[in-house]
Amino acid sequence: MGAPPPAKTHLYGGQAVVEGVMMRGSDHWAVAVREPVGTVYVESHAIDSIASRHPIWRKPFLRGIIVLGQSLSIGVRALMIATNHAVSEEEQLSSRQIGVSLTIAMVLFIAIFILGPTTLFAWAENHVAANGVLVNVAEGMFRVALFVGYLWLIGRTKDIRRVFEYHGAEHKTIAAYEHEEDLVPDRIEPFPKEHVRCGTNFLIIVMIITIFVFTLFGTPGLLWRLVSRVIAIPIIAGIAYEALRLGARFPRSTAMRVMMAPGIWLQKITTREPDVGQIEVAVSSFKEVLRREAEAAGAT
Repeated sequence: MGAPPPAKTHLYGGQAVVEGVMMRGSDHWAVAVREPVGTVYVESHAIDSIASRHPIWRKPFLRGIIVLGQSLSIGVRALMIATNHAVSEEEQLSSRQIGVSLTIAMVLFIAIFILGPTTLFAWAENHVAANGVLVNVAEGMFRVALFVGYLWLIGRTKDIRRVFEYHGAEHKTIAAYEHEEDLVPDRIEPFPKEHVRCGTNFLIIVMIITIFVFTLFGTPGLLWRLVSRVIAIPIIAGIAYEALRLGARFPRSTAMRVMMAPGIWLQKITTREPDVGQIEVAVSSFKEVLRREAEAAGAT
């Protein structure tokens, strides 16, 4: 790979979806999906960002909360598009059906990975004499282990394994662009399937930061403890986003490499080597974002 890549004006990101890849630029996003007949469907949209309306939303920590909200919104739209273009017309779901499914999934995620461990360790604290700090640390470590185990388990299923392959294609494509390589499969394939700005990095950093932030709340009664876990999510997201930006800005820093190491390791589970066809889909999505941005720049 040689020397470090030159600085870019924007740090591109993306997300693997069903049989496809969503790519996101500064003002536009696109999703490309391999349809059952073999063609690649591409759709793109402008990003209506609240951060562009007032500079305060671009300040550290606040911008992390905004980016998280936008990422969830765009991710849901991309999943809805991909879900219906990756299957035959008879299998397509309505927007309502997809929305209900995603809402249930989000509620279950919060219940299992945020509130579940809190309830379990609050119960344990009432039955075992333990230091409050140790209880919070144990809760956080259990949450991380539960999350890693969940990813490993679902990664063994056929459908999720393919999503993880598209995840690898997304990373490789972005890395190739950042190193100014031609966006063709044979030039993209040698790049690593792990990337420092991956959402997996973000999630594992969130899980780790929860250990420290939740400790600040102490060990109050169960109801307040559960409420505090939910309230703290935006705070933790803001901190995690800044940590991720630092990791991307100083990739050769020893401190940053140590901080990013758990996320890079976890990507051994959440990414897999893509095939040529999957890389082509990722490239289609990325080129569409570049096209929309160039078109917008030419119009100004």
